[in-house]
Amino acid sequence: MADSTESESRKLLGRLRAALAEESAGQARLDHIVQIIADSMRTEVCSIYLFRDTETLELCATQGLKIEAVHQTRMRVGEGLVGRIAREGRPINAPDAPKTRGFRYMPETGEEIYSALLGVPIQRLGERLGVLVVQSKEQRHYTEDEVYALEVVAMVLAEMTELGAFVGEGAALSKRHQNPVLFRGTTAQEGVAEGRVWLHEPRVVVTNPIADDPERETERLHSAVNTLRVSVDDLLRAADNGDKEQREVLETYRMFANSRSWLGRMEEDISRGLSAEAAVEKEQSSARARLRSVPDAYFRERLHDLDDLSNRLLRILTGQGSETGSEMPDDPILVARSIGPGELLEYGRSLRGIVLEQGSVGSHAAIVARALAIPLVIHCDRVTTEALTGDHILVDGDQGVAHLRPEDNVARAFREKIAMRAKAQERYSDLRDQPATSKCGTTTRLLMNAGLMADLPSLEGSGAEGVGLFRTELQFLIRSKVPRRGELAALYARVMQAAKGRPVVFRTLDIGSDKVLPYMKPQDEPNPALGWRAIRVGLDKPGVMRMQLQALIRATNGGPLAVMFPFIAQFDEFRAARQHMLDELEREDKLGHVLPEKVEIGAMLETPSLAFAPRQFFEMADFISIGGNDLKQFFFAADRENERVRKRYDTLNVSFLTLIEHIVARCEETGTPVSFCGEDAGRPIEAMCFAAMGLKTLSMRPSSIGPVKNLLRRVDLKEVKTVIDEARASGAQSVRTELIDWLGRSGWSV
Repeated sequence: MADSTESESRKLLGRLRAALAEESAGQARLDHIVQIIADSMRTEVCSIYLFRDTETLELCATQGLKIEAVHQTRMRVGEGLVGRIAREGRPINAPDAPKTRGFRYMPETGEEIYSALLGVPIQRLGERLGVLVVQSKEQRHYTEDEVYALEVVAMVLAEMTELGAFVGEGAALSKRHQNPVLFRGTTAQEGVAEGRVWLHEPRVVVTNPIADDPERETERLHSAVNTLRVSVDDLLRAADNGDKEQREVLETYRMFANSRSWLGRMEEDISRGLSAEAAVEKEQSSARARLRSVPDAYFRERLHDLDDLSNRLLRILTGQGSETGSEMPDDPILVARSIGPGELLEYGRSLRGIVLEQGSVGSHAAIVARALAIPLVIHCDRVTTEALTGDHILVDGDQGVAHLRPEDNVARAFREKIAMRAKAQERYSDLRDQPATSKCGTTTRLLMNAGLMADLPSLEGSGAEGVGLFRTELQFLIRSKVPRRGELAALYARVMQAAKGRPVVFRTLDIGSDKVLPYMKPQDEPNPALGWRAIRVGLDKPGVMRMQLQALIRATNGGPLAVMFPFIAQFDEFRAARQHMLDELEREDKLGHVLPEKVEIGAMLETPSLAFAPRQFFEMADFISIGGNDLKQFFFAADRENERVRKRYDTLNVSFLTLIEHIVARCEETGTPVSFCGEDAGRPIEAMCFAAMGLKTLSMRPSSIGPVKNLLRRVDLKEVKTVIDEARASGAQSVRTELIDWLGRSGWSV
């Protein structure tokens, strides 16, 4: 590129910076900017379109089109050439725009006299903010230098839009980080919380997109890149521990960090007038756009690596997000795109709530959030874009929503809800030491689910009679390599000691599907929930399972041991898994280790097939636990991670209750203890139904024990069963409505 062009580019950016520094309203700034761009690029028209909402663009300023069209002309994403630029996120350079595919004539703008059009997206890290357009009367193809220059200007406009430079009288002008925003997501852990936003990986804010001294900015860039390279090399040296996959990721980091083309493009951006920070972010945005269009999955995955590297470089340049950054508020609500279980455990119970853009109801983060009893809402699209650390936020895990910067009336209503929940919990605490005995004299054992040592104190406070499910996979998920047998034995021993004589049922490693170990190669399966997971992995790769069984045996120190195997689909799988346990008991005995005084070996019934297993299965199993979460999704063929279908089928559907009744009857035939474990066990009406169908033991999260016990103690289960039978006989699809009506007539609310 010629020096004269570089000079013109820097000159244009210099004029833009002066316009942005003026003490003027947002609209006046926009009007001045389009005049400067049209004049500098020697075009008759320059227009700025910004998003009015997520699907609508609005003409917010123009030089050359009819002024009365400003804030009146709107178009949908994908509509016309401007809408196409917004949808595809890449420039359109049309010498004869009216004859270009997708052109839409907007008569109110007076654009019919213009032929050539160049439009570029105004976007920040892939986030669409608007479109910048120049037009000319003569037919012409804008040069590569002109396209590049307009992209640089659009980059600056994106930064200034993010910083609120154009807040003003225009309906579409940005008011981000100021107005209340309601996010409708998905419940992953119930509960409510009020607090202040703590961004897990805060966005770096570039406040100086334009720079006067390209030599100084280039030096700053080189210094930061050198620091980045040293830090990546340090990480690589620290990873020399045999962790092959971690090393492969870091090798990719080093490849990017040492890329001459990456550095060269950023140097070119600086020569055009951008600051070092803006140059890094411009290339980050460009790389995102390029990689999104690549069909190869491997190259798409590299997007995350490049993002992370660019963010590291930005933090080095700006000092943001360093040790000297802002302190976590006293009432933190964690906001993030996604988060791993290890990172979440590092925060621990200090968090009031969690809001994520990604995740699933069965994700690692959801499992840990449930273990820590922290309200979690997932699928809150763009929350990390809208939120700033310190913003006031309300998290409603019951409804699956988050209120960012809520209005006073919303906050007041929310606090009333929190107060009502606290009052209910006080009422439930009075029942802590009381049995869950219904009016008909039936007593239901209420156990709690756990997966961390931090869960065990809830045994006392919740009134649980024991642990019906201890998830052992969490200890594997939060580590970068397989834990050692001695470490696991020590952990399991502490769990048993903390239970103080109450029963604890350990579920062996349940991995696969949505729970992939960091050091386990993910399996490319079309439907992993129905794939190679849980006991299937254990039987095919028995080394880890045998090690875990040895750790459990040694942890008992001669006390009782209850172990159950997950995801059993047929009798032979249970028989084989049980034999592994018997073999390890025999081996430990030969080694002279103390054996448990009593061993119970059970199975989780999570597939409909096992409900129809041979009688010998029920005779061989010491106990059976119905895994309700998986059983329900397989019974209804409705993936519980799919929001379109997961709420379509009711747990109180008569078909599902009939299956539960069938399982209970088969267990009664052989005298096999059976329990129900899952989210539905912790919902009072569902728990009441299960108890009425004959289930004597329910296992749930600790916070649900109080509400469930409260309802069970107030009803006659024989009457509940009558209501269920009458609803079934009537041909009802679900018994929920009939039960709620019956509770209402009886004067009880849930």
